[in-house]
Amino acid sequence: MKWTFIAFLGLVFSIFVYFEINEIPIYNLKVAYKFITGVSDYEQYEGLAEKLGYSESDKLLIIHADDIGLSKSVNDASFEALKKGLVNSGSIMMTCDYILDVGEFAIKNPEIDLGLHLTVTSEWRDYKWGGVSNSSSIPSLIDKKGHLFENKKKFTWNANPDDLKRELQAQINLAKSLGINPTHIDSHEGALFFDQKLFKAYLEVGEENKLPVFVPKPVAVHFDKSFPKPKNVVIVDNMYMALPDLEFSKWDEYYINVLNNLGPGLNEIIVHLGYDDKEMQNITVDHPNYGSEWRNLDLDVISSQEFRKAIEDNNIKLVTWREIQNIIY
Repeated sequence: MKWTFIAFLGLVFSIFVYFEINEIPIYNLKVAYKFITGVSDYEQYEGLAEKLGYSESDKLLIIHADDIGLSKSVNDASFEALKKGLVNSGSIMMTCDYILDVGEFAIKNPEIDLGLHLTVTSEWRDYKWGGVSNSSSIPSLIDKKGHLFENKKKFTWNANPDDLKRELQAQINLAKSLGINPTHIDSHEGALFFDQKLFKAYLEVGEENKLPVFVPKPVAVHFDKSFPKPKNVVIVDNMYMALPDLEFSKWDEYYINVLNNLGPGLNEIIVHLGYDDKEMQNITVDHPNYGSEWRNLDLDVISSQEFRKAIEDNNIKLVTWREIQNIIY
């Protein structure tokens, strides 16, 4: 019995270490087990591919630009990519300094697919933000300096669902007040995906605002008989993005390999666009991951003829969140 208990403690410790190393703030053992094993009980939105005009065997792809509103550099690169069709979707950080420019862009380009990158963390060293709501109304989301917490772990430890829903709704309301008609919601840094109470708040806000909710397949392990998947949740079967262990010299190779091996179903490639300029260098100081060079590399890849040719050669069908929204609502 003693050794069984020690083995159990060892397993729990191993799970904890794995999640800490991979920055996955899950502190519920049942949920942790499901994440590790991939056990889930969900169904994709019924007939999604067919309702979009395709078949189940088709390779559907959203090419998505994150972090719009973060900076002028990010906005300029993202707006250009959206207008040229290099990406066909994007999402906006409503807590950042450059959202007025996004509102003007959205009004001038109403056909462009823009969702909301719901933001509850403030990760850069020298460029910080609070919530859209007054700090006194969301105390569990705010650190001692008046900013959103710097990482997912601190957010998850401190946040309560009521404060979270209040802030997420404020971000949606602000977007609409600027003339942005959001097509979907997703989560900055994936911070809303791990704690079940906070995840449910994210889903509820989407449902109450009639917005499709982005959920990557690994996160669908939350859903079971006691936690059924809401109608407006759209499971992305395969999500791809450059990760910190990818060498800059292999950037092109990574993305072309994704396209060459894309499978049927709903896929999304997430890119972080920007220019390797002084503004982005200052914002991302001491943070090479998703930094200025990283963002310029993402822009270079999606702008390349090789990238466009791989889409065509692999018979990949580009779809948008707006099209999905029109199906669901």
